[in-house]
Amino acid sequence: MNKINSIILIPFVIIGCQSSIPRQAAITGEQTVLEQPAPSTTPSAISTESTSSINPLTANTKEALSTADLDKQTSKETAAQEEIDQALELCDSAQTLWEKGELENALAQLDMAYATILDLDIDTHPQLNQQKEDIRYMISKRILEIYASRNIVINGNHDAIPLTMNTYVQKEIKRLTGPEKRFFIQSMERAGRYQPFIAAELKKAGLPEELSWLPLIESGFKIRALSHARALGLWQFIPSTGYKFGLKRDYYIDERLDPVKATHAAIAYLKELHSMFGDWATVLAAYNCGEGRILRTIRKQNINYLDNFWDLYEKLPRETAQYVPRFLATLHIVKNLDKYNIKPVKGFEPYQYKVCTIKKQIQLKDIAKEIGVKTTLLKDLNPELRYALLPPEEYKIRIPVDKVNTFIARLDKIKSSYTAPTRYTYHKVRRGETLSGIAKRYHTSLRRITSANNISKKSVIVAGKVLKIPNSSARANPIVAGATPRTPGGAIKYSVKQGDNLWLIAGRYKTTTKKIMASNHLRSSALYIGQKLNIPTGSVRSSTFSTHFVKSGDNPFTIAKKYNMTLHRLLTLNHLTDRSKIYPGQKLLVE
Repeated sequence: MNKINSIILIPFVIIGCQSSIPRQAAITGEQTVLEQPAPSTTPSAISTESTSSINPLTANTKEALSTADLDKQTSKETAAQEEIDQALELCDSAQTLWEKGELENALAQLDMAYATILDLDIDTHPQLNQQKEDIRYMISKRILEIYASRNIVINGNHDAIPLTMNTYVQKEIKRLTGPEKRFFIQSMERAGRYQPFIAAELKKAGLPEELSWLPLIESGFKIRALSHARALGLWQFIPSTGYKFGLKRDYYIDERLDPVKATHAAIAYLKELHSMFGDWATVLAAYNCGEGRILRTIRKQNINYLDNFWDLYEKLPRETAQYVPRFLATLHIVKNLDKYNIKPVKGFEPYQYKVCTIKKQIQLKDIAKEIGVKTTLLKDLNPELRYALLPPEEYKIRIPVDKVNTFIARLDKIKSSYTAPTRYTYHKVRRGETLSGIAKRYHTSLRRITSANNISKKSVIVAGKVLKIPNSSARANPIVAGATPRTPGGAIKYSVKQGDNLWLIAGRYKTTTKKIMASNHLRSSALYIGQKLNIPTGSVRSSTFSTHFVKSGDNPFTIAKKYNMTLHRLLTLNHLTDRSKIYPGQKLLVE
């Protein structure tokens, strides 16, 4: 037996029809025919009123006809069941041959099984029809598994993707060497920085090295590429798939942007898809639109079971149907540059760097200034840092190899920095609203809204769309938000904002809802946006403030925690916003 290490042989299982196909019948061919009850001829079965109108000859004739039809129907069902049982026996035989390593013979048995059920006319028998559909689906699934065991090679030939040439591929070649030729050449230039590393990692994993060109059609080898579906990075991971394969995402970091981490995640995903489908073209289609969509398409195949990608090509989404020929076209071109009149491209050199582990929150621009490099270089080396700012916890930063010693020597001189996470309010667009009007309403800028939602200033927003609005309450009314307590008996003027209520306002200013209602002659706790309130401050402790001098490594969150304050309270006391930065030696008011 030829043992194939890359595939786990799965016991033969009937998908979705365990209860409808008795296993005993599948093995022995035994049939169970329900006996029809004999027609009743007792007088009690006929009412007295209708007895005189029955013609005995007519009744006997109808009874004889009914019995003949019933026998004919039963015979048809029995024959159909025999065909289904024969198909199951062939499937069992295919399983045995597959386990012995006789893949071609196993496929032949499955072909025979499919031919056995293909012409069964049992549409009027729901139970038998369901058995037929379940077996057809099971056969297609088994063929995929056999192809997988035949095509996965862990330590063998890596040139495993067949270079199919058909009209679809030719069409994409014409595009990439015609109107999109400039894009193709520029993508190849960028590929020089990442493709050699990706090819080496694929080879280690036992996957075809040709897959290293997949980012060309995914992102054009742009590490910050973002699709309309919110897929990000060289390999265009959406958040959920990235999370599934270990890519971390938080306020400071999005590892989908990191070419090294994203490549390892993509390799894991491609290996999983190949173990599922076996055929590389189908794997690529699943990578583009998701394995669920491909499996649903296979399940709906009524004409033939899946043999390879081109069997389901026209039933896939348009983008996916173009995606696979486009990748195959890319391989044809990169292997035959002269043939397609593309001059050899000198790609960008891979970055040379070393990893340094530090636990200090610093901005990349401050590091770049201290070690004498451009900020853009550090951003390209550490693309996962969403705001060019290191997280407060320990972090492995990439530094140009020739600047490592300088960085280590001057690390203590680089000032710490901090940016509080942006908070968002969600706004459902109403009819007639504009982006500029929404920005004005929430006291923020048009640029911040468009950036948060990945849209342009000229984008048309439709009623019902939900927008992320960066929370700018700390800047919206700086005099009020950062107001210092006044003398006992005084008051602060406050303008009500969206999301406010009396309880929140009272807590913010160390007073009570009753005092606010009394001071403003309110009969209920209902408020409206823009309403002016007098906030009594007699109960505010005006003598409990002290000064904190910022030290290296401090950030607003740790300072607030040290003095048992909320971050919001610390920021408002010191007229800071969620984007303000602090530096060593700075004086802050604390309680």
